[in-house]
Amino acid sequence: MPATGLNHLSIPTSNLEKSVAFYREYFQMEPIPTYNFGFRTQYMRCGNQQVHVFELPETETRYQHFAMNVDDFMAVYEKASKAGLLDTTFGNPVNEMPDGSVQMYLRDPGGNLVEVDWPDARTLDQTKIPEWKKLSERHEQVGENLQATLYHTGR
Repeated sequence: MPATGLNHLSIPTSNLEKSVAFYREYFQMEPIPTYNFGFRTQYMRCGNQQVHVFELPETETRYQHFAMNVDDFMAVYEKASKAGLLDTTFGNPVNEMPDGSVQMYLRDPGGNLVEVDWPDARTLDQTKIPEWKKLSERHEQVGENLQATLYHTGR
């Protein structure tokens, strides 16, 4: 179940507009459609990857995470579930996104939040993942939320 690459980096900010302007001005990152997580968030394209900027109080770091792609989502899920590592910081440990991708959250031994991403929910057996929920069941997804994706293939 090796990781196949980093998917995105998530960073907190206390002022979303200023941070988005910074990444646009200094690095020409482009704001892209973003899912609704129930708090202010903006995804930024960084080449074929993404930086996710979350507006949170300066002392709030529990949402800060990095995300990786893996070659066997079910193997990672089964191992993390048995070890009690699944995490509910984002409200639920396994979420199907509006574009059909899947996110799973767990904590490493150092307490770092790790997101494991999978591109196609249809290729997984949801009946073997009792924690599986659609993000739209918890937060309404409208407009650009429905265009968001974790998997960009380039410009």
